[in-house]
Parts: sequence; C-alpha cells; structure tokens
Amino acid sequence: MTDYKIALNFEDGVTRFIECKDSEKVLDAAYRNKINLPMDCSDGVCGTCKCRAESGTYDLGDDFIDDALTADEAEHGLVLTCQMKPTSDCVIAVPTTSASCKTGQQTFSATVAGITPHHDAAIVLELDVDTAPAFLPGQYVNIAVPGSSQSRSYSFSSLPGEQRISFLIKKIPGGLMSTWLERAQAGTRLDMTGPLGSFYLRDVQRPLLFLAGGTGLAPFLSMLGVLAKENSNQAIHLIYGVTRELDLVLVDALEAYTKRLANFTYATVVAEEPSSHPRKGWVTQHIPPEVLNGGDVDVYLCGPPPMVDAVRSYFDEKGVKPNSFYYEKFTPNAAAKVAA
Repeated sequence: MTDYKIALNFEDGVTRFIECKDSEKVLDAAYRNKINLPMDCSDGVCGTCKCRAESGTYDLGDDFIDDALTADEAEHGLVLTCQMKPTSDCVIAVPTTSASCKTGQQTFSATVAGITPHHDAAIVLELDVDTAPAFLPGQYVNIAVPGSSQSRSYSFSSLPGEQRISFLIKKIPGGLMSTWLERAQAGTRLDMTGPLGSFYLRDVQRPLLFLAGGTGLAPFLSMLGVLAKENSNQAIHLIYGVTRELDLVLVDALEAYTKRLANFTYATVVAEEPSSHPRKGWVTQHIPPEVLNGGDVDVYLCGPPPMVDAVRSYFDEKGVKPNSFYYEKFTPNAAAKVAA
C-alpha cells in the first residue's frame, strides 16, 4: 500500500505534514492525524471543505455537486478534501488558521554540528537532528536562543528530508543570536518550532526568476537543491544582491548548481559605490528582459522590505505582470515570527 505525504499549509503560516494512505480521502487522513479540517456534510455537497491544491496529483471522483465545486474551480486547483484522493505527494493550502483546525506548530530539537563564519557578513549554522524534519523548500523555523526567552526566525538552506540541516544567518554586532553563536559549542542542543511560512516553491510549470537580498539567499539554496534533485529542465535565473562585496557568501554553492541544473544561471550585484564588482547598483537594474518571458514567469523574492517594494514598483513601471509573484520580507534583527 502506498502512502503519500500531504503538506497542509494553513493561512497563519503553520504547516503540518500527514500521511495519506492509497485511496484514502484527505479529510479522513487529517482526522486520523487529529487535525480537524473544515467540513460539514463530508459528502461533496456543501463545499465547506474547499481548499487549494498547490502541487501534486489527485482524483476528485464525481461524487460531488457543481454547487460545492464548479468545473472552473477544479480546473484552477480548488479541491474538496472530503473527496480528494491523492495519487502523489501534495501541498494543500487550507483557508483557515491551524488553531481553528485544532492543531498547531510542531517543535523539535537539534544538535549543533558546525558553525562557519563568512567574514563579518554571515554565519552558516549546521545542526544534526534525530529525525529529518519535513518542510517545504523556502520555509523557516523559529530557533530558541539559549540563555534567553527569545527566538529568531531562519529559513532552511538545506533540503527537506536531511538529518543535517543548515541555516545562513546574518552576523549582527550585538545581535542576540550572533552573540550566542560566537561562544556556541558543538553538541549544544537547540529547540525550534516549525516549519512555518507561505514562502515556498510551488509546482514548477514555467521559467523561474529568483531574487535574493543578502542572507535571503538561504531559501533559494533549499529550492535549488530540490530542483536539482528533480532534474528540472525549466529556465532558472537567480540575482543575488548585497551591500558590500564581503556580503557575497556561498557563491561557490551557486556555481555548483550551474553544473547540476542545465538551465540555471545567476548574477551577483553589489550596491556599494566604491566596489569594483562588475555589476553595481540594485537588483532591479540587472534583471534581463528575457528572463521575464513576457510575464510568463514565476518570481520568488526574499529580501528586506525596501527590496520587495522596489521590485514591485519595477514591475509596475515596466508594465510586467508575472504569472506568480511570491515574496518574503525579512528584517535581520527581528524577533521570531509568531503564527497568529
């Protein structure tokens, strides 16, 4: 019997993974895992359990009425979880909070395996876990800072399903996590909560444009790892923007992906005026028109709020409306995000 992994992504950013048995309906699998997805009739009549399938294949059968799910809705990925039987792993967006479904965030622990500084710009934190955590490439966790009552949010830079996980952390003088990492020892246990976030790689059906600002590179490393594992043949272009040349870290990892992904290209951009870098200025000044593919492109952006706003303005000025535009704003010194 085949089991499929189903990611239930709630509107508050909490993601829960469940196993759905072959020929089992998602609603039943969720209940079996003590997650009360919205429902009323469970017969395909009311439409209360309507969600959106963001990836994967499935069978909806024909035991539901048009008032509950129209053909047009089904064509655009809407599903009734009381009728949906997965035929592959799936990601499902649930239009309500995790708390309303009687579930919540997951917690787990990991052991510090390595701490690698990159000049004064960033730190790569590697952790070993007892059980490989499930997450969607691009998501983050909240890591509790030892000796404090606070947590900080960091995106995975590693691939899902690995027992050594990694994070790219901006080094901030006097920062809570940065200060702790200066004296941290291998073998120390860290507690974390997650996975969290609605910024993650969707089904790849068209060219991709990745825009990374500083340590916003982290989620893209996870995404690229998954795309390489899947042997994606879509065109992928990544633009990595930083303030100083010293802030360009893990470029060797990007270079390695040019060997593993036939259609992957990348460019680095440095904003600092005195820099001798060949591409100076802002990311928006170095977006080749051809990578926008006339709007038939999915854009993913992870960077500080001004960068997000600048890219949105750029698209408006150029009259380009990407097929999809997913973004994650971050402030490096901010406390952990809380799922409401």
